Amino acid sequence: MNGKKGSCVMIDINLMSKAVPPEAVRKSGGGGLAPSRKWIRDVWEFAREDTNRVTFSLKVGLAVLLASLLILFRGPFEVFGNNIIWSIITVSMIFEYTVGAMFNRGFNRALGSLLAGIFAIVVMHVGLSSGHIAEPYVIALSIFFIGAATSFMKLWPSLVPYEYGFRVVLFTYCLIIISDYRMGSPVRTAMERLYLIAIGGMIAVLVNVLIFPIWAGDQLHRELVSCFSSVADSLEECVEKYLRDEGLDRPEFSKKVMDEFPDEPAFRKCKATLNTSSKLESLANAAKWEPPHGRFMHFFYPWSEYVKVGAVLRHCAYEVMALHGCLHSEIQAPYNLRCTFQHEILDATNQAAELIRSLAKDISSMKHTLHSSPLRRVHSSTERLQRSIDTHSYLLTRFTSPPPMTVFLLPNCRITLQHPLSQSQGLLRQVERAVLQQQQQR
Repeated sequence: MNGKKGSCVMIDINLMSKAVPPEAVRKSGGGGLAPSRKWIRDVWEFAREDTNRVTFSLKVGLAVLLASLLILFRGPFEVFGNNIIWSIITVSMIFEYTVGAMFNRGFNRALGSLLAGIFAIVVMHVGLSSGHIAEPYVIALSIFFIGAATSFMKLWPSLVPYEYGFRVVLFTYCLIIISDYRMGSPVRTAMERLYLIAIGGMIAVLVNVLIFPIWAGDQLHRELVSCFSSVADSLEECVEKYLRDEGLDRPEFSKKVMDEFPDEPAFRKCKATLNTSSKLESLANAAKWEPPHGRFMHFFYPWSEYVKVGAVLRHCAYEVMALHGCLHSEIQAPYNLRCTFQHEILDATNQAAELIRSLAKDISSMKHTLHSSPLRRVHSSTERLQRSIDTHSYLLTRFTSPPPMTVFLLPNCRITLQHPLSQSQGLLRQVERAVLQQQQQR
């Protein structure tokens, strides 16, 4: 193994290539008990992170149970028959985590089922009126046309939010028209299925809205506030580590170091903030479908502004990520140089973090209490840091030494010393040359 300060020989003797460490034997001695405990602990931690996950699961089970009662009781089953399965399918398909997402999907489901039912009834009438010979061809051409049209329209940029609705049109139309081809009274069967889809949708809406509702607007609000706090914490952690690191035993900048980045809190928080783009957009789109609720008692609440603020905040997170990259750079400033500007750097960092937390507090309380004083303090702290850098600019040169010192030995004889304490031999030579030059001038 070659090192930077010398070399040594490393001998690796492998006596048992297939030997199993004793620790592994002890761990595997319990059979499947240890993995099962780990799985239970992971499930428990996953549920503790967000209790709404458990609430959502229980609500889905309740909604499916209520829809299944239409089959379990004899009266509804005698009226609708096996078509009751459409209510259960509707509940399982439109029930979403948040109320806004469910309204969005429910609207697509309702509109798609209505259009599919209308198309199916029209095509059935056309097929019956065209005769038994032409009816299969009419149905086949209609299926081809509906499949091609819905698949093309869901790719249209302005219709992308309604992509699920086009899938429902194709799915429902094919099931209605194919399953009723050999049955009598197809119009009655199609209407019954539309009724059952409406019943399933009403069950899902009532359960999701009336029993511990999970609002997308509230989640969007909390997510944006947590992003502000994460950026402020990451900024302080990066600067504190930069000033605390003395540069001893620094590992080489390699893939191994890159793999260790996720273990650092500052890196994790910044990465989580940068990955919130799609989440904020989806929550904002879902919140637009929600009725006024809680603190958001205004129609047409500007949810899109949350997405814009999140985009600006991600630019700040990129800057913090750049600071984090400086911690693992191969080229580092000396530790004593960092200590020279430590007070000014900490002051500027604390003022910037306080400003970010003030913005988060204003967004959380939905009150404009932020004045210009935090921003002025940030500007003044950065100006003090800049003045300190200008004052000690000589430390940033290649040779970190004080400015040149001029010594007058004889009249009209001046010597400029660059390193008066470290280069004694050069000093003597300069003195000798100056004395000889003075004698020659005389």
